[in-house]
Amino acid sequence: MAATPDIPNWTDAYFRRTREIIGRFGDKPVTYAIFMRRPVISAPRLALEWLDRVAKERGFDYEVDLRFDEGRWVGAGEPLMYLTGSFFNLVELETLFLQRIGPACVAAYNAFSMCMELRETAFLAMDARHCAGLEMAEIMAYAASVGSERAQRKGGAVGFIGNATDATAQYFGQPRGLGTMPHALIGYAGSTVRAAEMYHETFPDEPVTVLVDYFGQEITDALAVCDRFPELAEDGKLAMRLDTLGGRFCEGLDPAASYAVLERHCPDAIRGYRTESELNYLIGPGVSSAAIWHMRENLDRAGFKKVRIVASSGFSPNKCRTMALAKTPVNVVGTGSYLPEKWSETYATADIIEYGGKQSVKVGREFLLRKS
Repeated sequence: MAATPDIPNWTDAYFRRTREIIGRFGDKPVTYAIFMRRPVISAPRLALEWLDRVAKERGFDYEVDLRFDEGRWVGAGEPLMYLTGSFFNLVELETLFLQRIGPACVAAYNAFSMCMELRETAFLAMDARHCAGLEMAEIMAYAASVGSERAQRKGGAVGFIGNATDATAQYFGQPRGLGTMPHALIGYAGSTVRAAEMYHETFPDEPVTVLVDYFGQEITDALAVCDRFPELAEDGKLAMRLDTLGGRFCEGLDPAASYAVLERHCPDAIRGYRTESELNYLIGPGVSSAAIWHMRENLDRAGFKKVRIVASSGFSPNKCRTMALAKTPVNVVGTGSYLPEKWSETYATADIIEYGGKQSVKVGREFLLRKS
């Protein structure tokens, strides 16, 4: 799709009108400072690629002074980059350019935080269903890959190993999206074991990850699937995915039993002060640390120590941090919760700081002026 035709219709009217004024009274070179009001991870690639396409189609040149390479930490208020070029050509592009900067940088920050909290756990990006359109889906996948790469580089984290869609699998070095079955397949099959059988018959050479919460019998169904596929279990090609609703406890648990599970495996996690949300992640309903430990206990007790555990449902940076406190034995986390929780935090801002090579910026934004 061409980058240019829809720009006038999707940009703010005052930028269009400013362009007309400049066209009448004369152009001059300007320099924009692009910044955000909160700490982020630099994720500028998609925005810069878009700008490059527009410049080639419209036939103009510009210069970028990128102050923070992709994957670098950026402090609140620090310019990510300086963009210099013709005022006439750049002014109409600000709206669409900024749309591609802020959300990506915040999502990269969140993805990095999650990976660093659970460094030995693999992550799978499952955000596509929660994105507002295809452009956002691409931006969020790209952002997760940037945050993941920083966590791998800085902390030796496993990070994101893939995502759920073919279109953006490239950002994770994968040829296609990853994933096995939704709850609907289990409803269609009539039983968890039958759904696993159908999947294995259709994709006999692939590992199998089975959702086990559909009937509220996470432990019973997990063990039944293991009994049905002992070879897959022994070869490490079988995984159980916990996605228990937040309105109920995993099979065999209640608050008291959840405390008991953590007391056996990680007593320090429940003996210190914990906030209400932390306690909920540790011993509450849904996919808690206790639920994952409970599943691990039962699998090991039945002799299925090589069966992996995949967890999903609300794995935000805070939940990952709490899971780490309890040394939760989760092999893979499926998450879309690195998506910006507060959209207001994603607003990138551009201020012109030089006109015709002369420094000038509105009062209060002097911190944006280029120092070197």
